[in-house]
Amino acid sequence: MDIVNEISNAIIEASVNFPKDRERALNNAIKNEDNENAIWVLNQLLENYKVGNKQKLPLCDDTGIPHVILEVGSEREITGELLNNIYGGIELGLNNLPARPMAVKGNDKERLSQSKGLFERPGKMKPAPFIIDTENDFSSYGHEIDSDTLNIHFILEGGGPEIRGKTYRVFHKRSYLNVLETAIDWLGDSLEKLGCTPSIPAIGIGRTHFEASTLLLKSIAYGNLDNQSEFEEFVSNKLNQLDIGPMGLGGKTTVLGSFVNVGNQRASGVRIVSIRPSCCVEPRVAKLALK
Repeated sequence: MDIVNEISNAIIEASVNFPKDRERALNNAIKNEDNENAIWVLNQLLENYKVGNKQKLPLCDDTGIPHVILEVGSEREITGELLNNIYGGIELGLNNLPARPMAVKGNDKERLSQSKGLFERPGKMKPAPFIIDTENDFSSYGHEIDSDTLNIHFILEGGGPEIRGKTYRVFHKRSYLNVLETAIDWLGDSLEKLGCTPSIPAIGIGRTHFEASTLLLKSIAYGNLDNQSEFEEFVSNKLNQLDIGPMGLGGKTTVLGSFVNVGNQRASGVRIVSIRPSCCVEPRVAKLALK
């Protein structure tokens, strides 16, 4: 296997393909929606997905920041060579897509102020720090990982949902509903301002800001709209009652579904909650299984 090229192809797949469970959810939304403006938007989105898939075009001009989850079985190893190949494959994939050039040049001050401009090559956009997942994950999305497993999950995260996302503490008051409803309130406020609904929001609930964000990303990588938990159905139903609708035009389809991942908790009055109001072309994901 030419790992660099396989990774490049996975990056392109994540950007141009809409997963089947998301497509089914969109078709169901079109059947169940009764707002004419909402129906028009949903049909336009479905057509956009079909064109992107057929012509291998990015589903959105905001082609996203790569995030990587390594799913590792007990008998597999992560080598420095593999990590370098992942970086190289991502760079090649972003160039071949091509992605939108968004990487900022310069030293610390110049990158913060964006005073040096952008790199012309899309592949200069470096991925976020990698996450390693093993069978010792006891979160909602924890699952059995075979000893011979070595999978690489790629997630392309757009800027709009990043701006509207939030990670903060919630006083649980000995009520899981208080935690969920606080997250729903945050999401409702974010989705009103997002501009590119319907969303597939993700929620991670952990002990630290880092852990909550990691749980959120894992839910995006592993989540499936065909198999929604009680918490996920609760979140989706509440958000779809807000009448925000597709592109904010009203209707029953503010979200197509939700991903909620609850991790380990500690004895404390506080839960750390991370939300991401993913836009209508997210989550953009792909998986590469290494033999």
